[in-house]
Amino acid sequence: MNPIQEYFYRIEEPERSTLLFLRDTILASDPENITETFSFGLPFIKYKKKMLCYFYYSKKYKKHYLSFYHGDRLDYPELIQDGRKKFKILLIDTEDDIPVEFILNLVQEVKRHIK
Repeated sequence: MNPIQEYFYRIEEPERSTLLFLRDTILASDPENITETFSFGLPFIKYKKKMLCYFYYSKKYKKHYLSFYHGDRLDYPELIQDGRKKFKILLIDTEDDIPVEFILNLVQEVKRHIK
């Protein structure tokens, strides 16, 4: 098993399935330009080899989240900055419907800020 798979398989269900679904959905949204890598012990998703977003867990909110690079340029009330300079996070609540279209729209918007 590679480090990315290990990261996700250490997460309990139903969070694991939800995060794997989001990962696959984001990767499939632009398979020619979106890739993934494992850095700093976390799965990162890159666009044209530049950082797009990554998965992590918030001890403060007790939820997994997607952290978007250039999040400081995104203006949505669903995103939390919490003192981060370039990033904003979207908490993933597995009790609610996953906002797939919203997440894909965020990915598209961040891609426009990557040079």
